[in-house]
Amino acid sequence: MDFMTDRDVEKYMADGYVVLDGLLTSQECDELRQRMAEIVEQMDVPEHCRTTFSTHPDEQLNKQGNADYFITSGDKIRFFFEEGVFDDKGEFIIPKQRSLNKVGHALHAYEPLYKKATHSPKVQGIAKKLGLLSPVILQSMYIFKQPGIGGEVRPHQDATFLYTEPLGRVMGVWIALEDATLNNGCLWFIPGSQNSGITQRMVRAPEGTFPLTDFIGKEKTYDEQKFIAVPVKKGNSLVSAIFIVELTVIEEMNI
Repeated sequence: MDFMTDRDVEKYMADGYVVLDGLLTSQECDELRQRMAEIVEQMDVPEHCRTTFSTHPDEQLNKQGNADYFITSGDKIRFFFEEGVFDDKGEFIIPKQRSLNKVGHALHAYEPLYKKATHSPKVQGIAKKLGLLSPVILQSMYIFKQPGIGGEVRPHQDATFLYTEPLGRVMGVWIALEDATLNNGCLWFIPGSQNSGITQRMVRAPEGTFPLTDFIGKEKTYDEQKFIAVPVKKGNSLVSAIFIVELTVIEEMNI
């Protein structure tokens, strides 16, 4: 039996996302979290490479857009921090284990446990079921959603940042390594919004100019009442279309 059923495909095509149960076991989730704890413990990021991650377009251009460390991270494992975790000398003011927004973007290539999880027969089956002929993994990220710091992820479409021609040949597979609930940062979507096209693209700026990236177009304003929360249990996965409009809301911080 296919891991992804025909009914799952219908849900994905209609709404732009679907939750699939049991992509990873609880033990596999724990092993991935433990390995990430080891990676963070060994982390050594020079001060000039300490890039703060933001989802606000203006801040993206000012921070990630000016950072070669971020722009050239596609084939590397690098560390990106929450705002307010450094003092004016660039030193940590909170434990480094709680300072990170994410680690990316090539865990699938260099870390054996992450390679196993992302290249598993179940993941391959999802790609095949959705009609991808020669699928490859573009990037992989470990997103922390730290307690007590950080905040919501603004409404956006992943296609703004992962643009392809022809359009729409990318999907996201989001795996919950612990329960993602209304209180700790589950994703929210506008069902069916994957059919609305995109209005904004991030592009590389001409060589020798700053910032290193720019935005073409402008993100639309969305009706907050249309967003639907999608909690995901530990070990389950959320498969989403690259065009769907999504956000994360932090309603209550678990400190």
